[in-house]
Amino acid sequence: MITVVGTGTGTAYGTEALLGAELVVGGRRHLDAVRLPETAERVVLGPLAPALDVIEGYLGKERRVVVLASGDPGFFGIVRALAERFGPRRLDVRPGVSSVATAFARLGLPWDDAVVVSAHGRDLRTAVNACRARPKVAVLTGPGAGPAELGAALARTLGRDRVLVVAVALGDPERERVERVTPAEAAARDWGTAVSVVLCLDEARALGAVRTVAGPAAGPAGWALEEGAFAHRDSMITKFEVRALALARLGPRLGDLVWDVGAGSGSVAVECARLGAAVVAVEKTADGIERVRANAAAHGVDVAAVHGSAPEALAGLGDDPDAVFVGGGGRELPGIVGACAQRARRTVVVAMAALDRVPAAREALTAAGFDCDGVLLQSSRLVPLPGDVTRLAATNPVFLLWGVRPPASSEGVAQ
Repeated sequence: MITVVGTGTGTAYGTEALLGAELVVGGRRHLDAVRLPETAERVVLGPLAPALDVIEGYLGKERRVVVLASGDPGFFGIVRALAERFGPRRLDVRPGVSSVATAFARLGLPWDDAVVVSAHGRDLRTAVNACRARPKVAVLTGPGAGPAELGAALARTLGRDRVLVVAVALGDPERERVERVTPAEAAARDWGTAVSVVLCLDEARALGAVRTVAGPAAGPAGWALEEGAFAHRDSMITKFEVRALALARLGPRLGDLVWDVGAGSGSVAVECARLGAAVVAVEKTADGIERVRANAAAHGVDVAAVHGSAPEALAGLGDDPDAVFVGGGGRELPGIVGACAQRARRTVVVAMAALDRVPAAREALTAAGFDCDGVLLQSSRLVPLPGDVTRLAATNPVFLLWGVRPPASSEGVAQ
């Protein structure tokens, strides 16, 4: 068996777990914090593979192995790697209290509704987009992905205010501190190496509702909502049949960033946000911007509304999107589609009522290296008539075009 011991924040390792240990593996600070058996070999964790090889050698000789870890080692910790290599039945896991639980406890907040994202050794953008989209997020940090980097990314984002709570050296009676800062303030600081976790909160919604299922809120029970679910002007809104296919091609999800360009009422933006994505809506009219904000508020989601005309407004949006929906553009449409295609990591979806604009939009996508496809959507809706009878009323045809970046080329998109 491998005994995996997690120290809870502020809690020492139980000495009984080390009795008879012949190999003790852990980070340098973990090993320095305990008194090891004199005959035990110690391995300081750096690259994981060499340490696992040493452990395997000891197990093959039926010698006792102890692995020291922080907090709960089964929560974004070393238990996964050990279980994959040696099997769960070879592990005796003794968890401590995680830094996430401790940080929320320091604030007096429940965290059964929090999104927890690890940026340790991973791309920071997933954590950034989760923070943009959700009101309560805990980010496990790492080198190059700490409070300063997270704050800098969030400071570029328009939308609802967020506060960062930076928890440093949790459990250490002399060094522990928990600080509330703005993203800009976090970006301007050197936080050192003792950061335990960073919480990103919309404090107006941080308490949250009573939950039955832990983790982020469940996805919506339905999408492609009726047009009546949104405030709009003179039926200038992407119809639900078009929206349904557009959402299927955009594939919005938690951790993604989506742009809605020529947003109008923001119906596509709101639906992408309801499905978990961080969303930026670009709209050139002032009254349109107000409708986008009103519709986002009515559906309880975050949408960053940018007042400006594409493609010029796109240059100031900061991070590259995973997916883009283009719902307007007129004569400028090819330039807008081309600008979006240069930035999109995964896909661009374009809705057009004018059929003669399709070739130029398609050319803009293929010129950017996208695989392109499309469909003309024609639908007829049931409309009641006097006498308990029903007729079919045709909606305006819309051509939906989409381009998908091939996997090999998506690796070259700016991070």
